[in-house]
Amino acid sequence: MAEAFDQNLYRKACGRFATGITIATVLAPDGTPHGLTANSFTSVSMDPPIVLLCVDHKANVIHHFRAAPHFAINVLAAGQAALSNRFAERGQDRFDGVDWTPGQFGVPLLDGALAQFECETAQSIEAGDHTIFLGKVTATRYEEGSPLLYFASRYHTL
Repeated sequence: MAEAFDQNLYRKACGRFATGITIATVLAPDGTPHGLTANSFTSVSMDPPIVLLCVDHKANVIHHFRAAPHFAINVLAAGQAALSNRFAERGQDRFDGVDWTPGQFGVPLLDGALAQFECETAQSIEAGDHTIFLGKVTATRYEEGSPLLYFASRYHTL
């Protein structure tokens, strides 16, 4: 008889892969900004430039990502752990008091981010308890600095 899969062990093993921290953002049709903290982000293709973002189906803003034609990825810099925590919490206006600039399609670009990717939503794929959003990168920018990293359920810096 097969043993039950240990999801806690799986989560801890995945936590041994160090990642950067991002805040993914969208703009609702009424102009309201929405976003969430995500570490499931990666470059997929250079030609054309495509990135992917994975969003948990339990995220209270997932419907905004499903409906939006554009989204942005804001790569956080060292020292932005409080911003990461803010966008990871539920039940608050995550943008209250947060400085941002609208990108070329209005999506929020967070001040102080280490890098930013503005994306046109190209495809979404249901995969288990997450949706994978593929975005064609339409604009990008970056600053020099150190990243905010996540490893073994804690923030780290270089």
